[in-house]
Amino acid sequence: MSVAIHASGAAAEAIDAVVPQLVGELIASRITAADSTLWGPAAEDEASKRLGWVEAVSISRPLVAEIEALRDELHAKGITRVVLAGMGGSSLAPEVIAQTAGVDLTILDSTAPGQVLAAIDAGLEDTVLVVSSKSGSTVETDSQRRTFEAAFRDLGIDPVERIVVVTDPGSPLDESARSAGYRVFNADPNVGGRYSALTAFGLVPSGLAGVDITELLDEAEATLLQVAVDSAENPALRLAAAIAGAQPRKDKVGLITDGTHIVGLPDWIEQLIAESTGKEGTGVLPVVLLPVSPEVESPPADLQLVRLVDDAAEFHLRERHPGEILVSGTLGAQFMVWEYATVIIGYLLGINPFDQPDVESAKVAARGLLDARPEPAAPAFVLDGVEVRVSDPSLAASGTIAGVLDALWAQLADDGYVSIQAYVNRLELTQLQGLREMVAADSGRPTTFGWGPRFLHSTGQYHKGGPAQGVFLQILEATDVDLEIPERPFTFGQLIQAQAAGDAAVLAAQGRPVVTLTLTEASDDVLDLFEAAQ
Repeated sequence: MSVAIHASGAAAEAIDAVVPQLVGELIASRITAADSTLWGPAAEDEASKRLGWVEAVSISRPLVAEIEALRDELHAKGITRVVLAGMGGSSLAPEVIAQTAGVDLTILDSTAPGQVLAAIDAGLEDTVLVVSSKSGSTVETDSQRRTFEAAFRDLGIDPVERIVVVTDPGSPLDESARSAGYRVFNADPNVGGRYSALTAFGLVPSGLAGVDITELLDEAEATLLQVAVDSAENPALRLAAAIAGAQPRKDKVGLITDGTHIVGLPDWIEQLIAESTGKEGTGVLPVVLLPVSPEVESPPADLQLVRLVDDAAEFHLRERHPGEILVSGTLGAQFMVWEYATVIIGYLLGINPFDQPDVESAKVAARGLLDARPEPAAPAFVLDGVEVRVSDPSLAASGTIAGVLDALWAQLADDGYVSIQAYVNRLELTQLQGLREMVAADSGRPTTFGWGPRFLHSTGQYHKGGPAQGVFLQILEATDVDLEIPERPFTFGQLIQAQAAGDAAVLAAQGRPVVTLTLTEASDDVLDLFEAAQ
């Protein structure tokens, strides 16, 4: 099924007003032709190296046989469990693909020591590790690879037989992996990480896990003609216009999964749109929602709701959701349409959708903390085992957790948002995600939730480069569990602490309010945190 877009209210009016302009300017065909001039002179050099994704289907076809042959080879040796070490787009696309296909794929996109240990302790005898890094120098992925190499050797297993690398040609990882004898799949270097769902980054781990990746590419190919032509029916033009073309523009988009067979797509869309558009003080903030979220029950004026369904036209007739955008289609087709729509949103906003100028700042701050290893700042106060740190002393004046949260919400402007960032072992603290609904209700504003440090590679760009509207709630855990990183002077525990502290420092330096809550008895303290948020 091709992608269908149904809109009503202001979103429909935006389609009627903006799509004819986009058609007249030949936007779709120019993207398909890899016209790097579309986003202005300042973006031209970057765009000239980042439009390879429009040809991803044809370029990726030859990979299918290689991936399937390797899967058969591994299965013949009894190696059936696939673990993926990757961050941002390198992990989010395979996660959606595998979940939607109903196959097992262990995603390791965390530096929480307990989570890394869990991936190892689940058993390595039947495990292959896929190491995915476009740059080949991602600190999280490099640390995970080193740890798995040591764990394999401890069991008498040759890592060369159990590690598969996906990276750009000529990257440091490409060179070192080939020297070590690892199996290497090179991705198209002309595709940025967040646009890489249909490249080796999305296909290798998914295919090894058992997904029918030929079907995925077929789904994408079926919609290529739709998105490539300058037509009023082009779903990518319609989607981009509905999201970014309304007057006045809504700068937040709520993503709801409602009855679709696709699992987890909003998380992938979130990183794609946030990192692509959140810069130069503008952007579109994606907010992943449930059908019963407070923002859905009573949508703020600056939030456009997008509902992902199985049949947009039929759903509209049956359910009637006025003012919403309904989107339906196969997973491969959705990947293609959202990628086109995102760069068109960039065009409408007048920004470069291919760079990420503010992502590096948090990485630099974290590296500085790892090098200097300073003592953590003393908490403003400690209550019931929760250590409270704040970017502004006035936030802690109440001396209670509930009071600190209220003070943080008080910093919200009418167009503000709350960002919850959980630097914890999410396998043990999955329930923390439920905090999002409580905070949204308590603060009265759109609220996002991100697992750290994963979000630093995606929505972290929006937090620092987008509009200065956010207030930030970090949640950390104090734990005795830690794990050495071979040949590195820091542990996983020190790394994740530095990543959280580094990002908080960068946000605070930009005047963004930050509250950091460290749970010293995580399982018990979560309940206290939920009570405070209510």
